[in-house]
Amino acid sequence: MTASSAKKKPTAGTLFVVATPIGNPEDITLRAIRVLGEVDWVAAEDTRCSRRLLKHHGISASLVSFYEHNEQRRTQELIRRLAEGSSGALISTAGTPTVSDPGFRLVTAAAKLGIPVVPVPGPTAAAAALSASGLPTDAFVFVGFPPKKPKALQRFLERLSAEEKTLIFYESPVRIVSLLEAVEAAFSDRRAVLAREMTKPHEEFLRGRISEIRRNLSARAAVKGECTLLVAGATDTGEPSADDLAEAVGQALDAGMSVSEAARAIAGRYRMPRSRVYETALSLKKNRHAGEGGS
Repeated sequence: MTASSAKKKPTAGTLFVVATPIGNPEDITLRAIRVLGEVDWVAAEDTRCSRRLLKHHGISASLVSFYEHNEQRRTQELIRRLAEGSSGALISTAGTPTVSDPGFRLVTAAAKLGIPVVPVPGPTAAAAALSASGLPTDAFVFVGFPPKKPKALQRFLERLSAEEKTLIFYESPVRIVSLLEAVEAAFSDRRAVLAREMTKPHEEFLRGRISEIRRNLSARAAVKGECTLLVAGATDTGEPSADDLAEAVGQALDAGMSVSEAARAIAGRYRMPRSRVYETALSLKKNRHAGEGGS
């Protein structure tokens, strides 16, 4: 073997960011199968789930537990391995790693040290849901998992109320109805699509107004499966009529917003002066109190 033909050991390994199926195990690329079979180790969010997937495709790999609560500690260990020349793959339980999943710290640390980070693209719930939603796909905003606390969620949605692009949320089945209620209060009753259990035997797409989807889910004994919610962007850039404005304000107040919160949300939605909306909200609230007092 000549010196020129000998393989030189790399001074640093490579980190492959590998997308895995979101449900159906057949939704994996040939390249992903090859890479997962070649690397020295695979950092997995859920080793039991990932072991089943790898076994399904005949892949024998050294699995390393890598999830939210050990991410910081594991990152240091895996960076050391990469720097010593081993190559590894980062996978999540389902879909594309670091997209609302662990891995951001590891990728950032590797990139800072000049360690090659190579994406192996594949499934992601956001793109899958958007492609089949029937909502505009030319521009969209991936929101991910929204805040869990009601006040934080309300403020979060208020900032998005004037966004004209299609919005994509992730949410758990136990909180999806609450999210729909909050979205309806902040955005009014827009078109929306809920994708549930995508690529699995019980895959379901619910299309309609936010209120229609909310009523559908509320009537069920339970909602199962991870949910992807898509909401049409704001399209009405003109100021509403006085009646429409009063109706929108009334809905916001009925949803539990304060006068100030309602003014901020609706002013953002219609791109109009907050002071005008505030006056309407204050007047409506005073009239309601007066009516209650006189009954």
